Amino acid sequence: MSARELDAAGITAPSLRADYAVSRRLHAAHGRTYFLATRLLPPGRRPAVHALYGFARRADEIVDAPGPRARKAARAAALTTLERRLAAALAEGPGEEPAVRALVHTVRVHGIDPSYFAAFLASMRMDLEVTGYADYAELSRYMHGSAAVIGLQLLPVLGTVTDPAEAAPYAAALGIAFQLTNFVRDLGEDLDRDRVYLPADLLAAHGVDRGLLVHSRRTGRGDPRITAALRAAVALTRAVYREAEPGIALLDPASRPCVRTAFTLYGAILERIEAEGYATVHRRAVVPRGRRAAVALGGMAAAARVRARRPGAPARRATPGAPA
Repeated sequence: MSARELDAAGITAPSLRADYAVSRRLHAAHGRTYFLATRLLPPGRRPAVHALYGFARRADEIVDAPGPRARKAARAAALTTLERRLAAALAEGPGEEPAVRALVHTVRVHGIDPSYFAAFLASMRMDLEVTGYADYAELSRYMHGSAAVIGLQLLPVLGTVTDPAEAAPYAAALGIAFQLTNFVRDLGEDLDRDRVYLPADLLAAHGVDRGLLVHSRRTGRGDPRITAALRAAVALTRAVYREAEPGIALLDPASRPCVRTAFTLYGAILERIEAEGYATVHRRAVVPRGRRAAVALGGMAAAARVRARRPGAPARRATPGAPA
């Protein structure tokens, strides 16, 4: 199936096909929800999404590598190496590792603004230094690079039926909504890495601090104050989803089933968190396989209807080299 995607995208060079295959495997192994939704895109657009995810995953693997924080200097050096390799490949090509080569090809084909990757890597570097955020404004500065620009990177691949500048704020908001969902879902796992992404003032409003979270994680005991704080975090996240949702209608119709499916599946994570009593400090909430399958089938049906209608108006794309 990956060969069909590469053929549809016009990627013929054997070495480049191998690079994209590496990114696709990273996507399939580590981004289950995103990967499932990506399957609903036209085959020719999927390799670009795999490349974008694959590069992001490489950076994640560096900053989240297991081991004591004493290895922070090594992680920082590895992130600097990745950043330099990307800059060199963008300037000269083709790059020194598969994820970079696939990404640079995608950037050039789809005209993605390279500054988005500088912002992304700056946020990844923050993960080596910052362990908490005082308020939502402070967290938003981190999420600009770690989440908002991901939506902006994807926009030229997905295509729009309007000026891409009109769709961009919605794409950025959806990236943030997905990441906020991860922050709530992965609270316990992030604590194990000495990180708390939920704003400290939101937690404090319900009598929660880092010490209480750590105690609850270590003892396995729940606390009504944590439940109340997570309920507020879920409400905040849902507000960002509502902000982002109108942007789906601005996308190329062929891309809407993919994004709608990701939107629904990530929203279902919040539903599971609620159903399980906001226990994410102890365990990760997982959407049941049956629910995932039902949503995916609905997305497949929507994608089939779009293909059957064969809309005559082509999607507008971002100008190559300009921000989406």
